[in-house]
Amino acid sequence: MKVLFFTKEFPPYVYGGAGVHVEYLADELKELMEVEVRSFGDQNTQNTQLTIQGFLGNHNDFTKTDKKLQPIFNTLQTNLHMNAQAIDADVVHCHTWYAQFAGIMAKLCYGKPLVITTHSLEPLRPWKREQLGRGYDASSWIEKTAIEMADAIIAVSEETKADVLKHFNVREENIQVIYNGINLQQYQYTNHTSVLERFQIDTSQPYVLFVGRITRQKGIIHLVNAIKYIDEHIQIVLCAGAPDTEEIALEMKESVDAVQQVRDNVFWIEEMLPKEDIIQLYSQATVFCCPSIYEPFGIINIEAMACKTAVVASAVGGIKEVVVHNETGILVEVAQQNTAPFEPIDAAQFSKELAEGINKVVRNPEMRNRMEKAGRKRVEDFFDWKAIAKQTENLYKSII
Repeated sequence: MKVLFFTKEFPPYVYGGAGVHVEYLADELKELMEVEVRSFGDQNTQNTQLTIQGFLGNHNDFTKTDKKLQPIFNTLQTNLHMNAQAIDADVVHCHTWYAQFAGIMAKLCYGKPLVITTHSLEPLRPWKREQLGRGYDASSWIEKTAIEMADAIIAVSEETKADVLKHFNVREENIQVIYNGINLQQYQYTNHTSVLERFQIDTSQPYVLFVGRITRQKGIIHLVNAIKYIDEHIQIVLCAGAPDTEEIALEMKESVDAVQQVRDNVFWIEEMLPKEDIIQLYSQATVFCCPSIYEPFGIINIEAMACKTAVVASAVGGIKEVVVHNETGILVEVAQQNTAPFEPIDAAQFSKELAEGINKVVRNPEMRNRMEKAGRKRVEDFFDWKAIAKQTENLYKSII
């Protein structure tokens, strides 16, 4: 059996959870079948079981196009280039809307069974209009078309499955829940501190860590707004880059600048760090915070738990299936608007409760130690990539 992945992200160009998912799933699946990856980029790796080829559209074609529409047109052009070469795979598997038009064309033009993994859903990300303008209508149409014509849909959590059924015309039997996973050998506690020393983080004081993109979805602004409620001796380390828009980048800068003027232990790391450095930050963190307002799964939480770090996270989406309240961390309820854009009804209260959760974990070493051990065990029991790859292989077999 051979599978073809269409994806926007693949190493070395990974900036989000979907890219992490594709990287590790491909690595495990290659032990079970032949895997071909067609990705945005300039990759070119030819191996027996894993072939990787990057594709780039001609961005010069759209220099006169509206700035917000350029990503849409570049994406569609790249998706077409991905299909220009013949496809000999038994099944095509797409990841995120950025690659779903390629899957649509592969199914229509080559007759290949199509699998879609729903890493997120456009109807639940209305803030993307800030980034794409009317292009958001195009991305939504691509996603809807791909999901509704797919032979099988993978939801990364039970809540995501419910969201797919609510927003798209699909049969429930076409949806299978398969969680994201983690490489347990790679993501584990380390006592190395060179990264902390490089960024002048005090190794003798506790710190709360955030890792993620600067986007409305990840809720980082709510964590920044929580800093004034966090105990003064707790350092704040924000490993955050790749802003969705210039506007949110400016909002982030202004917010961080403001808190840095009143306390000197707020560290903003804007660069994309390699995994070894991130694992150090996870391992040495006293608590990890995930303040997302929308999260189909939240792979960052299992990364932190695997490194034996307690988690304080918003009780949204798939996070509730990953973090066990008062066992592996603390879940903070978010009273959200029930219509787009799903922001907290009381953002100030949400920020305050995030801070209370962080303070509680830091102040209670015995509880924290228990959460650290329970978190690692939960990851080992439920989120191993080897088992997830086998479930995915079985799904492919069922539709071929």
